Amino acid sequence: MSNGKKKALVVGAGFGGLTVSALLAYRGWDVTVVEKNSTPGGRARVWEQDGYLFDMGPSWYLMPEVFEAFFRLFGKKRKDYYELEKLDPYYQVIFGSGERVTITPHLEETYRTFESFESGGAKRLQEYLSQARYKYEVAMREFLYRDYRSVWDFLNWKLLIEGSRLGVFSSLDRFVGKYFKDHRAKKILEYAMVFLGASPKNTPGLYSIMSHVDMNLGVYYPKGGIHAIVRGLVKLCQEQGVRFLYDTEVKSILVREGKAVGVHTVQGDLEANKVVVNADYSHAELDLLSEEYRTYPKAYWDKAVWAPSMFIAYLGTSRKIPSLSHHNLYFSDAWDEHFYSIFQAPRWPEDPSFYLSCPSKTDPQAAPPDGENLFFLIPVAPGLPDEDEFRESYFQRMLEKAETILGEKIQPYLRVKRFYSQRDFLSDYHAFKGTALGLSHTLRQTAIFRPPRRSRKVKGLYYTGHYPHPGVGVPSVFICSVITAEGMEKDLNEEAGSG
Repeated sequence: MSNGKKKALVVGAGFGGLTVSALLAYRGWDVTVVEKNSTPGGRARVWEQDGYLFDMGPSWYLMPEVFEAFFRLFGKKRKDYYELEKLDPYYQVIFGSGERVTITPHLEETYRTFESFESGGAKRLQEYLSQARYKYEVAMREFLYRDYRSVWDFLNWKLLIEGSRLGVFSSLDRFVGKYFKDHRAKKILEYAMVFLGASPKNTPGLYSIMSHVDMNLGVYYPKGGIHAIVRGLVKLCQEQGVRFLYDTEVKSILVREGKAVGVHTVQGDLEANKVVVNADYSHAELDLLSEEYRTYPKAYWDKAVWAPSMFIAYLGTSRKIPSLSHHNLYFSDAWDEHFYSIFQAPRWPEDPSFYLSCPSKTDPQAAPPDGENLFFLIPVAPGLPDEDEFRESYFQRMLEKAETILGEKIQPYLRVKRFYSQRDFLSDYHAFKGTALGLSHTLRQTAIFRPPRRSRKVKGLYYTGHYPHPGVGVPSVFICSVITAEGMEKDLNEEAGSG
């Protein structure tokens, strides 16, 4: 510790907590991470059963340059902490009709696929990806790594000029519709919104950058699974001197004279000069702070547009499933109805689109040699009841549907099965209504309109993770921590200067 003022407590050992801890410790802070669960990773924890190793949360590795840039901040290389493999194909898409297409690293193949959807589709996809590349480069250079302290930082002339070009002020669905009419093309260009916790109809057109992210930049897989990133970050933190306290749930944030001075845990009080929260923002505000210190009233959280929860089944089979790729996306004919059941009229979808990951296609560690590791995910509205009996019956119906779509039986070969949904996100992560992803990315919940990384009521209280700007997604969380750590260092220097 370089001085007594640089002592920080970080609440939560998810990606946000791990990245911000490493950054602060590298800058000379004395950092302790306090984690409710028994292992690090947050939503990116693992579960192992009978030789099957499951990543419990994130499963896509996108925007690789964000991770490379993060490790360069320490004078390190990402490959010293975990290895990457580029997938081929990136993912398989199955439509309601049963038609299948694959998106691969070979763009010419993808152009031909889009040409098969509608005449001129290849040329329009080239144009679409060109604008997506432009948006991405501008966003990375001008917007994503920015610390928005006031609305005027966001609504400046550069943004207003670029905003119209970036499609910030129109919906993604409308923007995609300018290029394509065929539902298959539109779904492939819009599917990622589910993983950003949003609907294409209320997401800013800026997020067409996601098509550049997967089709141009590529889809990768960390050897050993997404949790390999967690292990790499823990190693990086330990190299910087970060301490970890597991099985230590924070019950409140200690505030004296308007300043954060530590946390009260089930094990007792811990003191520090600054507190960084990587736990769910709403939980910190509503449960860890008294009402006078909350930036937002409860009504704000009740009225917010929440990202989906997820009904997940972790499945281990005793045979290979030849019809599957590593990543598989099924787009139901009831595409719009599924989004409606999440965002407008919350209910369990009857004919949902779903995601089926099979990492054992790439990673021999994920399952025994004769089996497969399956991650079966259906986006669902947060806050729905999900009792045991309903979970089982819903799973059986959805598995039968998946078997029909794939043309293969799975049920007779199940060795391992575990469900995870709203009540688990609530109990394990204190997620509001059991959301899997936090706040949705609507225009009114983007950039400066997301919750701030500095508390407006408590000095020395900061936030990282997927609630502040840039928002949902593992790369965004890495970026958020970079901004938070830089802001804390800047604030400390300003305090020293004024003192």
